[in-house]
Amino acid sequence: MLRTIFFYICFFPWTALVAICGTPFSLISSDYMHNSARIWGVVTLWLAGVRLKVEGVEHLPSSGRPVIFVGNHQGNFDIHSLFAGLPVQFRWMAKEELFRIPLFGLAMRRSGYIPIDRRDRRKAMRSIGIAAEKIRAGTSVVVFPEGTRSEDGRLQEFKKGGFLIALKAQVPIVPVAISGSRQVMAKEELMIHPGTIRLQILPPIEITDLNSKNIDELMNRVRSKLAAAIGEESIDGAVT
Repeated sequence: MLRTIFFYICFFPWTALVAICGTPFSLISSDYMHNSARIWGVVTLWLAGVRLKVEGVEHLPSSGRPVIFVGNHQGNFDIHSLFAGLPVQFRWMAKEELFRIPLFGLAMRRSGYIPIDRRDRRKAMRSIGIAAEKIRAGTSVVVFPEGTRSEDGRLQEFKKGGFLIALKAQVPIVPVAISGSRQVMAKEELMIHPGTIRLQILPPIEITDLNSKNIDELMNRVRSKLAAAIGEESIDGAVT
C-alpha cells in the first residue's frame, strides 16, 4: 500500500514535468522527446519498485535498419518497460483517443507517433500507409497486435494492422516478449506489486518476398514465437 501511495504522489508530477520540458524541444528534434521518454520510463519503473531485465539486445539490427517491434500486452507497465529497455529510437502506433489528452497528446504528435482510428477503416488504412512511409524513411515502430492489455496474461487474438505495415514497408519484425508486468499491475488494477519485468528481444523475422496473401502465416509465426517465450510464467507467477 505504501509503495502504491508513493508511486501516485510522484508519478503524475513527474509525467507532467517530462511532457512540459520535452514538448518545446520536440519542435527541434523528435529524438529528444524519445530520449526524455526513456528517462521517464526508467524513473517510473523505479518509483513502482520494478526491476527490469532485458535479454536479446544482440538481436537488434546493428546497422540501424528500421524494424517493427511487436510485443505482447499484459500489464500497465509494458509501455514504460519498452521505453526503458529498448536502446534504440522508435515511435508508437496508438489509438487516436490518446492524442486528445491535453499536453500528453501534443507531446505524442510532436514525437512523431502515429494515431490509429479503429472505428474508421478508411482512416486506419491511411494511418497504416503513413506508418509504412515513416518506417521506409528509417523510423522503427512499436505495435501491440492484441490492441489492448490481456485480462489473464494469455495472448489474445492479433489484429492485422502492424503486420500490414511490415509487409508494405518490407522491414523485419522483431518480436518482444514481456513477462511479469501483469503481476506488477494488471489491467483495471490500481495497486502496485513491486517485482521484476523481463523483456526478451527475439531474433528478427525477415519478410522479404512476402505479401498480403501471407499475412495469416506471418501473424501465426510471430504469435508462436511470443507464446514460446512467455510460456506459462506470464500467467501463473512473477518472473524471478
